[in-house]
Amino acid sequence: MTQVSLTNLIAGARAGLLVSFPTDTVPALAAIPEKAGLIFAVKQRSQDKPLILMAASAKDLWLYIKGSEDEYKVWQEVADRYWPGGLTLVLPASDRLPKVMNPIDHTTIGIRVPNSAIAQTILAQTGPLATTSANFSGQPPLQTMAEIEVQFPKVLTLDYQSEISGVGVPSTVAKWTGINWQILRQGAIKLDISSDNQI
Repeated sequence: MTQVSLTNLIAGARAGLLVSFPTDTVPALAAIPEKAGLIFAVKQRSQDKPLILMAASAKDLWLYIKGSEDEYKVWQEVADRYWPGGLTLVLPASDRLPKVMNPIDHTTIGIRVPNSAIAQTILAQTGPLATTSANFSGQPPLQTMAEIEVQFPKVLTLDYQSEISGVGVPSTVAKWTGINWQILRQGAIKLDISSDNQI
């Protein structure tokens, strides 16, 4: 049995182990950023599919990205409007980001703040985590902790009896092009990319 209490899951994540917990979209497979390679290995995930850096608040994520003052203003406005929620922003990465998060292209990183009390509780104590959906690469996201425990027996899963409250749809992914947003994946949130969200 790899189902553990909230306290043990947080301790395991901080110690560099792979963990899984519910979010507002689909359950996450997560590790501290320096151990992101574990996620690629267990999911059999291609190196050209970067992971998402998830945190309890936007201020925990801004350290990992870099941009001009004007860009930060635009990014902050979008974050204020859609976070916490099912929107991943792909932004220029700072030197602080471990290269293993995005092995092929170290220059960008997807960041997100989930609208999930349980995920936020965990992330507030672990700090930002490298995350992705809990499934083998190319297969549909698993929806319950029980399914995750069967498919990934070595991953610490949260002993979570309630129904998973996520919508079951991955996050919407929007990439900053330098002047405006490009939708890479339409998902949980319908993004209003209006002219006020560009430079």
